[in-house]
Amino acid sequence: MIKVSVMYPAGEGKTFDMEYYKSKHMEIVDRVMKPERTECDLGADGPYMAIGHLYFASMDAMKAGMGGAGEALADVPNFTNIEPVVQTSEIVG
Repeated sequence: MIKVSVMYPAGEGKTFDMEYYKSKHMEIVDRVMKPERTECDLGADGPYMAIGHLYFASMDAMKAGMGGAGEALADVPNFTNIEPVVQTSEIVG
């Protein structure tokens, strides 16, 4: 299983609309990128304001999903002014 974590660093002047993210953005992600499942974390403490996790069955499925990410990427300014940090991981346990 492959996990893509999209992390939004906290900081002065940074904004993030979690309600829009959960209700509209993740619907776009599900439709165009087709992950197996998604999760949303709201930062309670630490360096990130929010983190989205996308799970894919394989690296090939993740690459196919990322190939269709254009609409999801274009939607980012609708909920945040933050440049995200992206981590791709293989779940091993």
